[in-house]
Amino acid sequence: MIARKHPEWIKVRAPGSPEYLRTKDLVRELNLHTVCEEARCPNIGECFSHRTATIMLMGDVCTRNCPYCAVAHGKVKPLDPAEPLRVAAAVKRLGLSHLVVTSVDRDDLEDGGASHFAATARAVKALMPTTRVEVLTPDFKGVQESIEIVVKAPIDVFNHNTETVPRLYRTARPGGKYDRALAVLEHAKRTARVYRDDEVLTKSGLMLGLGESFEELLAVLQDLRAVECDILTLGQYLRPSANHLPVARYVTPQEFTELRQRGLEMGFRHVESGPLVRSSYHAWEHVS
Repeated sequence: MIARKHPEWIKVRAPGSPEYLRTKDLVRELNLHTVCEEARCPNIGECFSHRTATIMLMGDVCTRNCPYCAVAHGKVKPLDPAEPLRVAAAVKRLGLSHLVVTSVDRDDLEDGGASHFAATARAVKALMPTTRVEVLTPDFKGVQESIEIVVKAPIDVFNHNTETVPRLYRTARPGGKYDRALAVLEHAKRTARVYRDDEVLTKSGLMLGLGESFEELLAVLQDLRAVECDILTLGQYLRPSANHLPVARYVTPQEFTELRQRGLEMGFRHVESGPLVRSSYHAWEHVS
């Protein structure tokens, strides 16, 4: 069965506040991309109005074609070496205390774009030393050297999304592997302990409503805790267009509340769980 109409708890107001427009204009002025816009995030009005945005590095075209994702795929452009400095400039002008940077998949690059993440973190910390830097990375095809490049940079949170349960990977995430996603998080935590004197938190997120069962979700949460994942985000999958995977069902707010409680009982440091939650939603609160 396919869900066809959004329930009341999914609806959000159309954006348009002065701060929303200011943030949007600044992103344009500095020639940056945001996952908020490219992935058609329902929270863009709220986040832009609070002068926060998730910057998407390395262009707006992805080398993978996940059937749930609204980001364009196809031929990618060469990296812009000045992009890290533009991100740092945006952080300073917005006065951000917490920055989230993500990227498209760049399987065409030898390190998957890891060095670009690291350069961005260094540029931000050079200009705004007290700003926390959270990276939401691709899986780098599981290459440990790429993970290490990112973790050794001055980041505070390493985020890699698990996205869904193992049974649905072939349908929803054909370019990824469930075990590899867990291994990325595990190696990030291990690398931080070996090479860093400070703590790097690890984080992951899942989309709900693709056809997974409650029991499957609990098993994924247990797997994430087994690799010492600290922070968890759970949100409702929303179909970007008729060409993307359909919504199997809308998970109720009560179910999200129960999952949050189960996650906290398992030992997650923070669980952000709700229909409109996305990876970077209220990210500054996840580490407070």
